[in-house]
Amino acid sequence: MTSQTTISTVQNDIEQLNHHIIEALEDGKAKQIVKLDLTKLEDSPARYFIICHADSTTAVNALADNIIKDVEEKTGDRPSHVEGRGNATWVLVDYFDTVIHIFYRTTREYYKLETLWGDAEISQHGEE
Repeated sequence: MTSQTTISTVQNDIEQLNHHIIEALEDGKAKQIVKLDLTKLEDSPARYFIICHADSTTAVNALADNIIKDVEEKTGDRPSHVEGRGNATWVLVDYFDTVIHIFYRTTREYYKLETLWGDAEISQHGEE
């Protein structure tokens, strides 16, 4: 296998992971799902961020659970780290190359994470 084939395979795996994550968020009725492509930015903590919000802390935790369950069923992958479940105003689910940020609505409005990474390529998913 050439290095180009390996890079292409890894990218396809990441794209498949992102697809399953977004699908799980859509199924869970996440609001304003966006994917930030950080691959062209220097010193980014991941290749992709997927950001969304929910209208209750219960829904925030449910979205995290839905991602973890669906991704493991479909790919066998488990997150390397999950944090923020206690107060559930910002739950982070880390799959190394892709980090999911699930916010409670007012927390998302306060931190405006998308604007902090404004140089990233942003794509909208699901319903507004």
